Amino acid sequence: MSKWLVAGVLLSMGAGSVMASSTDASIHNLEKVISSDHRSEANKARDIYRNPLATLAWLGVKEDMTVVEITPGGGWYAEILAPYVKDKGQYYGAGFDAESDVKYFRENAAKFKEKVSSNAAVYGNAIVTELAVPHKTTIAPEGTVDYVLTFRNVHNWMKAGTDDGVFQAMFKALKPGGYMGLVEHRGDENVAQDPKAKSGYVNQSHVIEMAKKAGFEFVASAEINANVKDTASHPKGVWTLPPRLALKDKDREKYLAIGESDRMTLKFRKP
Repeated sequence: MSKWLVAGVLLSMGAGSVMASSTDASIHNLEKVISSDHRSEANKARDIYRNPLATLAWLGVKEDMTVVEITPGGGWYAEILAPYVKDKGQYYGAGFDAESDVKYFRENAAKFKEKVSSNAAVYGNAIVTELAVPHKTTIAPEGTVDYVLTFRNVHNWMKAGTDDGVFQAMFKALKPGGYMGLVEHRGDENVAQDPKAKSGYVNQSHVIEMAKKAGFEFVASAEINANVKDTASHPKGVWTLPPRLALKDKDREKYLAIGESDRMTLKFRKP
């Protein structure tokens, strides 16, 4: 996606206040990272749904910022964020608990740490921390972070009952005036919010209230990651859709035609 198309996306959303960021050298460098060969073709194929360039441009993430990514998982966004800020800023990946009783968490923590430490050319001085409420909540030194980012994680926190603690950890890490950017599977506001978000969908109003409870100010929302084809009502929840396709071959073409989930894109500020 060219910087001019990003500018068009931002203008169409009424986001003129961030237009400067859509045409400067920082955005050009971000575009270069996103198109770089270090990203797999499989990861690049999902750009059409995850819209990394337009998302980060709209949020106003810059290459000289200290950035924390919450629960980076396999590193889809880490492969973009870490090299983007490695020369002028700092990337923290607040991953799983390496000492967890849960094997999945231990193994994925080890995999992510190895991914980052084994490729200094891409990840530079990236720092891996751990987030496991309530005993591990220091995702970066307190009050030092410009931007905290989280992508499709809120439903997991709700399921685990750790949502309040995670929002508090993000708030604590940020500088006064720092920002939190959030993307999440968007539920139907006409359907009461399941406290455990078992479908994987969360109502946008519920996310905003959770953030406000932790002390954040709501700044703006964008439709960059919207998908009007998604009804947020599927047999296996959000995992019915790609990339998971939980029903396997059953109605496969139907769900491929819908594409990945409808997602909210929200920006918050620490006063």
